[in-house]
Parts: sequence; structure tokens; C-alpha cells
Amino acid sequence: MKPSRRLLLRAAVFSVAGAFCPRGLGQDRYAAAREHLLREIESDMRATARDTGHPALSAAVRRAIATVARERFVPSHVAAHAYENRPLPIGEGQTISQPFIVALMTELLQPKPDHVVLEVGTGSGYQAAVLAECVAKVYSIEIVAPLAQRARAALDAAGYRNVETRIGDGYQGWPEAAPFDGIIVTAAPDHVPPRLIGQLKPGGRLVIPVGPHRGAQELLVIEAGRDGRALTRRTIAVRFVPLPR
Repeated sequence: MKPSRRLLLRAAVFSVAGAFCPRGLGQDRYAAAREHLLREIESDMRATARDTGHPALSAAVRRAIATVARERFVPSHVAAHAYENRPLPIGEGQTISQPFIVALMTELLQPKPDHVVLEVGTGSGYQAAVLAECVAKVYSIEIVAPLAQRARAALDAAGYRNVETRIGDGYQGWPEAAPFDGIIVTAAPDHVPPRLIGQLKPGGRLVIPVGPHRGAQELLVIEAGRDGRALTRRTIAVRFVPLPR
């Protein structure tokens, strides 16, 4: 995902080269980098608060961003840039999203410890790992098989047992596991897939970027009303890779 032009990105380079460490080990090696990144994310939250309604990260989301080792979810040749507040290439023409956008989308979902959520577009597995720190169960679907396989390996290596993945078409959602408390889509369709709205619980939220690949995109929050209607709220302008089909 490429960031909106409205967001000012600061590229502070951290040296995190070397082999990835198991979850829970060697965390001090990256602690300063993560804290620096969190300060940048919190600055971006304040700067976009008027449009998002969220001037700060909740304790749960902040803890998730501080916990998940982003260096695990990027190719080794870009691992030295893992804690820059920007997207990075992960192969197959895809990117790992900017950390601010991951944090914001997670915040907009309003995750709770007992929630079951769906992610459309596993990509690197990083967003799934952040969600896994906040909720009881994550289902994540990815149409690009090599990405899905690498993400599954990274999630397993990091110890995330509450994330279930599959290879498939995200437009269809995951009907067998529905309904969901929340759904996050990490690539942009040109319209909101109606089947995703139909897989939300009453009161559930869909956080999704919508718009043409080379045109204006908006990050939407769609809440399923208990009366069967859906309420849509626009937040900020974004730039995501297209959602493949």
C-alpha cells in the first residue's frame, strides 16, 4: 500500500539486518526502533484525527504495534527498513502496508479480545499478526498463492496460532466462518463487495479502501446496522494496490 499524499512520512533508517529471531526473544534489539515508529504513528494519528475521529491509539492497538516484529514479515533484503513508517515491497507486485495505516485500520475496526475477524488480503501476514494480538481469532484469505504460503510460514514461526489462513478470492469472503465482528480489506477494490457486508454481525465493522488503482481512493468504515442497513463513514485519502480477483 502506498501512503496518501496527505501524509508526511519520515524515513528514519534503522539497522535490523541479520537473522530473524523467535517471537519473544531478542526483542531489545528492536525496542528503540519500535518506540520511534510508534511516536511517528501517534503523530500521524493526531494529524489525521479530524478525518478519522481517532486522535490516538488505544492501549490494545498500541501494544499490538509494539509487540509484532515487522522485520519477520518482510523479505530479508528490505529487513533493514522494517521500522520505517512506509510500505515495503514483498514480491508478486504487492507491498506490506505503511505501519500508520495498519495501526489506523486496526483502530477503526475497534477490536475486542473476544472478537472474530476476517482479513481480506493476507499479503505479508503483518496485519494479521497485529489483529491476532487484539482479538480471539483471525481468518485471513489471500488470492496470490506464493504470498499466502510465505505469510503462513511467517505467522507460524512467530507463534500466532489464532490465525487461520487460506488461498482464495477475497471478494467472496469466508462464508463458513461468518458472521464476523469485523472485516479488514488490505487492497482496494473499485466498489465495496456486497458479500463482505453480508458476512458482518449486526454492529460489525468493515474497514476497506475503495477506488480505482490510479485514481482517488478513500478509506471507508462501514457498520452493519441492527436494522439490516449499513452506515458508511469516509475517513482519509489513501493509495492501495488493487484487490486482485
